[in-house]
Amino acid sequence: MYSPDTTKYLIHISLIAEGVVEKPDVVGAIFGQTEGLLGEDLDLRDLQRTGRVGRIDVQITSKKGETKGEMLISSSLDRAETAILAASLETIDRIGPCAARVTVESIEDIRVIKRRQIVDRAKEILIDRFDDGTIDSDELLDDVRQSLRIEKIGSIGEERMPAGPNVLDSDAIIIVEGRADVINLLRYGIKNAVAVEGTSIPQTVIDLCEKKTTTAFFDGDRGGELILRELLQVADIDFVALSPRHKSVEDMTRKEVIKTLRNKVPVEYVRERYFENTAELPQDLRVSRGINEGEFPEKEGKNPLSSKRSREGSLRVPQSIRDHIDDVKGHQIARFLSTDLSVVRETKPDEVEKVVESIDNAVNGLVVDRSVDQKLLDRLVTRGLEYVAARDFKGIIKRPLNIRLIKMGS
Repeated sequence: MYSPDTTKYLIHISLIAEGVVEKPDVVGAIFGQTEGLLGEDLDLRDLQRTGRVGRIDVQITSKKGETKGEMLISSSLDRAETAILAASLETIDRIGPCAARVTVESIEDIRVIKRRQIVDRAKEILIDRFDDGTIDSDELLDDVRQSLRIEKIGSIGEERMPAGPNVLDSDAIIIVEGRADVINLLRYGIKNAVAVEGTSIPQTVIDLCEKKTTTAFFDGDRGGELILRELLQVADIDFVALSPRHKSVEDMTRKEVIKTLRNKVPVEYVRERYFENTAELPQDLRVSRGINEGEFPEKEGKNPLSSKRSREGSLRVPQSIRDHIDDVKGHQIARFLSTDLSVVRETKPDEVEKVVESIDNAVNGLVVDRSVDQKLLDRLVTRGLEYVAARDFKGIIKRPLNIRLIKMGS
């Protein structure tokens, strides 16, 4: 249509003809009705012959006895000459046998467009193509510390499973899927992780689960779900850290890892999710956990954590949602919790509807000694809560996908 090397301006012209005309009729009208109008220096044929004006591009459509369209004419003339040429085209009043009206819509400066493209591209080059030569001392320290942590990864048991340096000495361990997950946790200073490396759970892991407080922390995909299913069948797990959907532990940031581990849930909640029939669990695990379908164990003697807590001593400050449930259940208390499980607001259960309207973004969940119905649940969802633990959930017809429901039992 026009040469980008020589063109300065692009003339946009609209036309309307009161009848059916074709492209040759339009081009003929342009040359025929402007010939000799502006003298020899601005004669359209001579300008095209010398390359100072490009070819005329015509796009028209006919409908219901009327023709409408647009013409584009490129020009390498100066501003004044281009304006005169454009104005001369508006003198066209007939195309073929039909009355017509021609109007100059705009004159586009091609050089301005090129300058914009140059500026935009220069910004991209400035941001993306220059190497950042600045030195950040914090980054240097992190790199050195990270290499030290990765070097400390070891292996345990006859199966030589990848593990952090503190697995055997720590009272609590984190079970992950593979070596890369252990390395990523070491980057963030978490040294008590051990990898199962597949769906066949090693005996060493099973033995460790009997002795230590254990958290399962797997990828939020199908593979992680299968490993968790087998682990729940063969080992004594206490907590499960629910990874974001389709998120790998090895790719999680420090903030994501810490938040996920802080929001770990008791194994009974996850057992309800993966084992609808309690009979799927081994007999010894069903007995040891005192499982009552749909509820957490009622008595301390049946609590799967009781034996391990007795070895660790009394936990004065709640460290998990399970601890808050134990504090709230049976005491007519409602607690609004932050992301780090600290208490933002404590009130009576029958005042939750009133208090929920005044909570801020610091509140991440609710533990309440009462039943929760659909109306209250919807209000909690609108306030951005990620989970609610209650005695029961009654009349829940529409369960939101972005909130976790934890049933503590009546």
